Amino acid sequence: MNESLLEVKDLTKLFHVPGGIGRRGGTVRAVDGVSFALRRGETLGLVGESGCGKTTTGRCILLLERPSGGSIRFEGADLAGLDESALRAVRRRMQVIFQDPYSSLNPRMTVGQIIAEPLKVHGIVPDKEARDARVRELLGQVGLLPQHARRYPHQLSGGQRQRVGIARALAMEPALIICDEPVSALDVSIQAQIINLLEDLQKRLGLTYLFIAHDLSVVRHISDRVVVMYLGKTMEVADRRALYEEPLHPYTRALLSAVPIPDPSLEARRERTVLRGEVPSPLKPPSGCVFHPRCPLAVARCAAEVPALREIKPGHWAACHLA
Repeated sequence: MNESLLEVKDLTKLFHVPGGIGRRGGTVRAVDGVSFALRRGETLGLVGESGCGKTTTGRCILLLERPSGGSIRFEGADLAGLDESALRAVRRRMQVIFQDPYSSLNPRMTVGQIIAEPLKVHGIVPDKEARDARVRELLGQVGLLPQHARRYPHQLSGGQRQRVGIARALAMEPALIICDEPVSALDVSIQAQIINLLEDLQKRLGLTYLFIAHDLSVVRHISDRVVVMYLGKTMEVADRRALYEEPLHPYTRALLSAVPIPDPSLEARRERTVLRGEVPSPLKPPSGCVFHPRCPLAVARCAAEVPALREIKPGHWAACHLA
């Protein structure tokens, strides 16, 4: 459990935005110096507002986007130094579950063909009969019936389609699965079923998850540790219980105060943190701490000096001058 499966250090991803009519070009620092480690068998939640760099971080780890800087080590190997053949072997060990279960599945292929394709392409199960048996086994693991193999994605519900996406990821027998907001497009009742399925699969197969989401209640349920991001930077890293019970960064407190509480009396009494202004443009981020224009506690130092991500309590890190 203490062995690091994935180590991300000072990860940076820049995107060049060309200019246009009445618009200046520039460079977007979508991910700016993000670092974390993911231990075998755990779930690390990656949270923040839309546009904070969560998905780009996941895509860089999968090398769907080439990082502009930093290092990514998976099972001890530096992914940046691998050639295509070596990277192909590594990608068998890293899989992804996408946000939209419909657009991530080929509408011209049956469910059976979708799940069998990686088994065939990577030569994992060359024999067709054995491949069909493996498809039926994978469908059973995710709670689908053998007859679902003959259906097309449009003939399934949203929850069933996401189960197909999970089965396709499991087909490669991965060590790490990056879950990119896997339940945000589903109804609440179906969300609970998918989360329970992911937890059950983790226990049975020893999987490790990087769980990307903006719904803090979902992250609280499934994650062991949580990384909070804002405008491409890491704001706070902590154990799930420490983060939710005693958040150190003002941004984390604001996010948690927006999560509804089912008890109406507690909901009415609790203190809310309302952030002023809007999220700054990533083309022109603020100086110093990127959160200072919206922070209710900001002082002059916050605008002038970038706070270092430091360990304030054992295992609890925050990038804030005032923490």
